Amino acid sequence: MAKRVTVTGGSGFLGRYVVQRFRDRGDEVFVPLHGDFDLTREADVRRLYAEARPEIVVHLAARVGGIGANKAHPAQFFYETVQMGTSLIHWAERVGVSKFVTIGTTCSYPRDTPVPFHEDDLWNGYPNEVTAPYGIAKRMLLAQGQAYRDEYGFNSIHLLPVNLFGPFDNFDLETSHVIPALVRKCLEAAAAGAPEVVCWGDGTATREFLYVDDCAEAIVLATDRYDGPEPVNIGTGVETPIRDLVAVVAEVCGFHGEIVWDASRPNGQQRRSVDTSRAAAYFGFTARTGFREGLTRTVAWYRDSLYNQSR
Repeated sequence: MAKRVTVTGGSGFLGRYVVQRFRDRGDEVFVPLHGDFDLTREADVRRLYAEARPEIVVHLAARVGGIGANKAHPAQFFYETVQMGTSLIHWAERVGVSKFVTIGTTCSYPRDTPVPFHEDDLWNGYPNEVTAPYGIAKRMLLAQGQAYRDEYGFNSIHLLPVNLFGPFDNFDLETSHVIPALVRKCLEAAAAGAPEVVCWGDGTATREFLYVDDCAEAIVLATDRYDGPEPVNIGTGVETPIRDLVAVVAEVCGFHGEIVWDASRPNGQQRRSVDTSRAAAYFGFTARTGFREGLTRTVAWYRDSLYNQSR
């Protein structure tokens, strides 16, 4: 039967895919826009629940960005993440929401977590310092959801996606994550005939990348099938060195110049890849979109958007 679903951050990058998947199956989806609801204000959270009357809440809204944005605004990342999440979880339980889905982050993992990251290692140390305020804020929401489950029987689950990419991503060089930033740099360099592209760090760090629509599928599956206190990784299980990533992005974008590494810029966490067995066992999720296939779609979308802007 159709459900009333509220998706915070539903107009954002991941949110638009999650909203579409719920709507495709007939659910009634409400997306609170920031101009109408400031979710860092408790009064607006209470008003949201009174107006939308959701049965399910998927909480995606957050201040997000790459290493540069986290380094520049650690206080904002921490404060807004905590304020939004704690009020939304608290009042969801108070008003009788039947399912609350929190989207966490692999930035919550300790800096020296053994690879692949397993969910049981989440509390075994301090996160990488550059993204620690954001990562710890998300850990707090996990602890809150577990506490509300223990005391009130509240069905709150916590998912930990890896780095996402795909069409409609943020390509602003000041705030974007690594793939959209590289795509933009390589396309602009190729168009200008530039001899080089400068990349942050030394290329030795690793990351795991998941196509955004696959992540949306995982969220809907977990919403339907998972009811438990343990956090669950969402990823592909494939660890990719940044140096290899840059080579593939440059190839797909048609850039044939030199890649220059700026080692004065931070690598972030040195290695990052997750164990995906829990997602497969608990709600049957396995990523389906290969990296090159997803990257090709992403580059094509960005090229089209640039063409449309220039018309």
